[in-house]
Amino acid sequence: MDTWIPSLLAALALPKFGLSTVFVVALVSATLLPMGSEPVVFGLVKLNPELFWPAVLVATAGNTVGGAISWWMGYAAERAFERVRHRKPSELRALQWLERFGAKACLLSWLPGVGDPLCAVAGWLKLPFWPCVAYMAVGKFARYVTMTAALLWVFPGAFTPG
Repeated sequence: MDTWIPSLLAALALPKFGLSTVFVVALVSATLLPMGSEPVVFGLVKLNPELFWPAVLVATAGNTVGGAISWWMGYAAERAFERVRHRKPSELRALQWLERFGAKACLLSWLPGVGDPLCAVAGWLKLPFWPCVAYMAVGKFARYVTMTAALLWVFPGAFTPG
């Protein structure tokens, strides 16, 4: 089983494939699929420290595009729901909170477990798309910088073999 790990790490170490892998994994992990992109970003940067900023920026872009896809999924789901139901859904406290904060609530799109559904609910509520995407990008950028920097410089020995 351990024989495939070195070849995977070698593939991730190639900037030609590494950054595109980071983009795809970050995009997919920002949809409603349960997946994390931080290990991929960390692995690439651990093997190629000079790719810290490119990896963070590519991960931010991929995760933001994934958040935008979730926004559109929520928007489309609400439209389909309204066609079937013909009236607005009852207001829940979480929806009221999200409506009160508006697009700024998408700053929290980086949170595990609730961040990705938050993007879909923002679309459901028809919050303005571009401001939501901008706030998503800021939150996701801050997450990748913080997580990757912490793993590299605050806990450098935590992920060193042997």
